[in-house]
Amino acid sequence: MENLKEKIYTIEEQVSPVLLYGPNEAYIKLIARLTGCRITPRGSQIKIIGPAPDVEQAYLVCEELAGMVRRKKRLNENDIHTLLQVHRHNSRIDVHTSLHHEPVMEEVITTAKKAIRPKTEGQKKIISAVSAHDLVFVIGPAGTGKTYVAVALAVHFYNSGRIKKIILTRPAVEAGESLGYLPGDFKDKIDPYLKPLYDALDDMIPKSQLKSMFEDESIEIVPLAYMRGRTLNNAFVILDEAQNTTFTQMKMFLTRLGAHTKAMITGDVTQIDLDRKTESGLISGIKVLKAIDQIGVVRLDREDVVRHPLVKRIIDAYDSYDTGEDK
Repeated sequence: MENLKEKIYTIEEQVSPVLLYGPNEAYIKLIARLTGCRITPRGSQIKIIGPAPDVEQAYLVCEELAGMVRRKKRLNENDIHTLLQVHRHNSRIDVHTSLHHEPVMEEVITTAKKAIRPKTEGQKKIISAVSAHDLVFVIGPAGTGKTYVAVALAVHFYNSGRIKKIILTRPAVEAGESLGYLPGDFKDKIDPYLKPLYDALDDMIPKSQLKSMFEDESIEIVPLAYMRGRTLNNAFVILDEAQNTTFTQMKMFLTRLGAHTKAMITGDVTQIDLDRKTESGLISGIKVLKAIDQIGVVRLDREDVVRHPLVKRIIDAYDSYDTGEDK
């Protein structure tokens, strides 16, 4: 018979045992069921008994859930499933670690609905860059998964308790269409621009949880113009379609970043919808900031395209046309 180990986790004063245990101790019972340990909560202590590896896993999950309660003041069962997924992929999350000095992330990005693995070397570079920097530019053609990976990382950081809010934004630049002719109020007109962000979130977060996160503003999806005057603390912020920002808009966005915030800026410099006389804020931003080594830049190419194989050939054909080879 395998030797059993006993370990006691003591809850710190700033954390409510009621929130950590869940209604009728549901969260503790779920941890016990998923790890195979016998777990007994008593006051501010949690006694864990079982095989040594399982006890260590359960102890770490209790510790990290306590950190999430301290930060978010709430939990749900998806948090528990996510943390256990992380440990089973050997991706240790330290909720006490500063965003500026965090461990290197494993390649697997865990979300409540799925574990997301990078499909290309470029996507692996995105994960490494976000692990090492608080501000990362990701530039690449359509179909390389820029937005999807960015949203997955934001959800991963939120679920692990390292940030309190996810903010997703895009410039509302017309790509050959007019907002004025779309039906509805301003929100109705702007939502089509933000649809890819909604789709990515829906693929990673259960609908009930996603609805509550929108209601309590743990997730915000807003046009870039709405960012002016804000300071974004304890957040993971994504500026998507950044090639359609102006110099002034990019500066405005970059100067919104507050304490304990991660930011990703994604864009495709071959799909700029600005007036030809207006320089893209994405291009100018990288030029202006090139001497700051704390900022990460990841450049993707056709080899990172993960859509239909035909997309690579379409990109090549347009590149040839733009350079005059096929004119």
